[in-house]
Amino acid sequence: MWARAAIGIVLCLVGGVFFGQGIGVIHGSVMTGEAQWAVIGGVMVALGLGLLLWARLLARDSAGP
Repeated sequence: MWARAAIGIVLCLVGGVFFGQGIGVIHGSVMTGEAQWAVIGGVMVALGLGLLLWARLLARDSAGP
């Protein structure tokens, strides 16, 4: 379950950078200002948050009563 959390964190961080570049907040890349990268980044953040939630639920279930 720690692997899911680690992958979720990486997806959130990279997705946040992609989103920032896509909307033009982070400059210095060919991705800057391209809407498709904002969409891709948003999807990556959503997937990362889903993995973090899944890892959290698995950790709670395996802890027992």
